[in-house]
Amino acid sequence: MPDPSPTDRSPGDPFAPAACPCGRPAAYDACCGPLHRGSRPAATAEELMRSRYSAYARGEADHLFRTWHPRTRPTDVTTDRGLRWTGLTVLDTVAGGVDDEEGVVEFEARWDSPAGPGRLRERSRFVRRGGRWVYLDGS
Repeated sequence: MPDPSPTDRSPGDPFAPAACPCGRPAAYDACCGPLHRGSRPAATAEELMRSRYSAYARGEADHLFRTWHPRTRPTDVTTDRGLRWTGLTVLDTVAGGVDDEEGVVEFEARWDSPAGPGRLRERSRFVRRGGRWVYLDGS
Protein backbone atom coordinates (compact mmCIF):
# COMPACT_ATOMS: atom_id res chain seq x y z
CA MET A 1 0.00 0.00 0.00
CA PRO A 2 1.49 3.39 -0.93
CA ASP A 3 2.18 6.03 1.70
CA PRO A 4 -0.63 8.54 2.08
CA SER A 5 -0.04 11.80 0.26
CA PRO A 6 0.70 14.84 2.46
CA THR A 7 -2.95 15.92 2.20
CA ASP A 8 -4.09 12.47 3.38
CA ARG A 9 -2.14 12.52 6.64
CA SER A 10 -3.16 13.60 10.10
CA PRO A 11 -1.61 16.93 11.16
CA GLY A 12 -0.34 15.55 14.49
CA ASP A 13 1.44 12.51 13.04
CA PRO A 14 2.82 12.88 9.51
CA PHE A 15 2.72 9.09 9.03
CA ALA A 16 -0.80 8.46 10.35
CA PRO A 17 -3.65 8.42 7.84
CA ALA A 18 -6.00 11.40 8.03
CA ALA A 19 -9.28 11.09 9.87
CA CYS A 20 -12.30 10.97 7.61
CA PRO A 21 -13.91 14.39 7.07
CA CYS A 22 -17.35 12.89 7.80
CA GLY A 23 -16.61 12.91 11.53
CA ARG A 24 -16.58 9.19 12.17
CA PRO A 25 -13.61 7.90 14.20
CA ALA A 26 -11.96 6.15 11.25
CA ALA A 27 -9.32 6.95 8.68
CA TYR A 28 -10.62 8.20 5.34
CA ASP A 29 -9.38 5.07 3.53
CA ALA A 30 -11.43 2.86 5.88
CA CYS A 31 -14.51 5.11 5.94
CA CYS A 32 -15.66 7.23 2.97
CA GLY A 33 -12.70 6.45 0.70
CA PRO A 34 -14.11 3.12 -0.57
CA LEU A 35 -17.41 4.82 -1.41
CA HIS A 36 -15.63 7.61 -3.30
CA ARG A 37 -13.59 5.06 -5.26
CA GLY A 38 -16.70 3.00 -6.03
CA SER A 39 -15.31 -0.03 -4.18
CA ARG A 40 -18.57 -0.47 -2.31
CA PRO A 41 -21.96 1.26 -2.08
CA ALA A 42 -23.31 3.00 1.01
CA ALA A 43 -25.24 0.61 3.25
CA THR A 44 -27.53 3.32 4.67
CA ALA A 45 -28.81 6.77 3.77
CA GLU A 46 -26.73 8.27 6.59
CA GLU A 47 -23.58 6.62 5.31
CA LEU A 48 -24.25 8.06 1.85
CA MET A 49 -24.89 11.52 3.31
CA ARG A 50 -21.61 11.35 5.26
CA SER A 51 -19.76 10.26 2.12
CA ARG A 52 -21.26 13.18 0.20
CA TYR A 53 -20.12 15.63 2.90
CA SER A 54 -16.62 14.11 2.66
CA ALA A 55 -16.80 14.43 -1.13
CA TYR A 56 -17.49 18.16 -0.82
CA ALA A 57 -14.63 18.46 1.68
CA ARG A 58 -12.18 16.59 -0.57
CA GLY A 59 -13.34 17.92 -3.94
CA GLU A 60 -14.69 14.55 -5.12
CA ALA A 61 -17.25 15.90 -7.61
CA ASP A 62 -17.51 12.56 -9.45
CA HIS A 63 -18.86 10.89 -6.30
CA LEU A 64 -21.41 13.68 -5.86
CA PHE A 65 -22.55 13.24 -9.46
CA ARG A 66 -22.81 9.43 -9.21
CA THR A 67 -24.81 9.57 -5.97
CA TRP A 68 -27.31 12.25 -7.05
CA HIS A 69 -30.65 11.08 -8.47
CA PRO A 70 -30.67 11.88 -12.22
CA ARG A 71 -34.12 13.47 -11.94
CA THR A 72 -32.87 16.18 -9.56
CA ARG A 73 -29.15 16.32 -10.35
CA PRO A 74 -27.75 19.47 -11.97
CA THR A 75 -26.01 19.02 -15.31
CA ASP A 76 -22.68 20.11 -13.83
CA VAL A 77 -21.63 19.10 -10.32
CA THR A 78 -18.63 20.97 -8.97
CA THR A 79 -17.09 21.67 -5.59
CA ASP A 80 -15.92 25.03 -4.28
CA ARG A 81 -12.19 24.87 -3.56
CA GLY A 82 -12.47 28.18 -1.69
CA LEU A 83 -14.37 26.48 1.15
CA ARG A 84 -12.69 24.59 3.96
CA TRP A 85 -15.24 22.20 5.43
CA THR A 86 -14.92 22.19 9.21
CA GLY A 87 -17.55 19.85 10.59
CA LEU A 88 -20.64 17.73 10.19
CA THR A 89 -23.31 16.99 12.77
CA VAL A 90 -26.08 14.48 12.07
CA LEU A 91 -29.19 15.79 13.82
CA ASP A 92 -31.80 13.17 12.89
CA THR A 93 -32.39 10.12 10.71
CA VAL A 94 -35.72 8.65 9.63
CA ALA A 95 -35.63 5.20 8.03
CA GLY A 96 -32.80 4.90 5.48
CA GLY A 97 -31.55 1.63 6.93
CA VAL A 98 -30.20 -1.43 5.16
CA ASP A 99 -33.72 -2.79 4.52
CA ASP A 100 -35.40 0.53 3.62
CA GLU A 101 -36.11 2.05 0.21
CA GLU A 102 -36.33 5.68 1.40
CA GLY A 103 -34.73 7.70 4.14
CA VAL A 104 -34.26 11.20 5.53
CA VAL A 105 -31.12 12.56 7.17
CA GLU A 106 -31.09 15.96 8.84
CA PHE A 107 -27.64 17.46 9.31
CA GLU A 108 -25.64 20.61 9.80
CA ALA A 109 -22.47 21.18 7.76
CA ARG A 110 -19.99 23.92 8.61
CA TRP A 111 -17.25 25.62 6.60
CA ASP A 112 -14.80 28.50 6.55
CA SER A 113 -14.31 30.67 3.48
CA PRO A 114 -12.56 33.94 2.66
CA ALA A 115 -15.92 35.64 3.32
CA GLY A 116 -16.15 34.05 6.78
CA PRO A 117 -17.66 30.95 8.36
CA GLY A 118 -20.88 29.41 7.14
CA ARG A 119 -23.27 26.63 7.91
CA LEU A 120 -25.98 24.67 6.14
CA ARG A 121 -28.79 22.83 7.88
CA GLU A 122 -30.71 20.47 5.64
CA ARG A 123 -33.19 17.60 5.71
CA SER A 124 -31.99 15.44 2.83
CA ARG A 125 -34.15 12.80 1.18
CA PHE A 126 -32.56 9.62 -0.13
CA VAL A 127 -33.99 6.76 -2.18
CA ARG A 128 -32.67 3.49 -3.49
CA ARG A 129 -32.17 3.38 -7.23
CA GLY A 130 -30.94 0.15 -8.75
CA GLY A 131 -30.25 -1.15 -5.24
CA ARG A 132 -28.01 1.82 -4.33
CA TRP A 133 -28.74 4.84 -2.18
CA VAL A 134 -28.88 8.17 -4.02
CA TYR A 135 -29.52 11.73 -2.87
CA LEU A 136 -32.92 12.94 -4.09
CA ASP A 137 -33.28 16.46 -2.67
CA GLY A 138 -33.14 18.54 0.47
CA SER A 139 -34.90 21.35 2.26
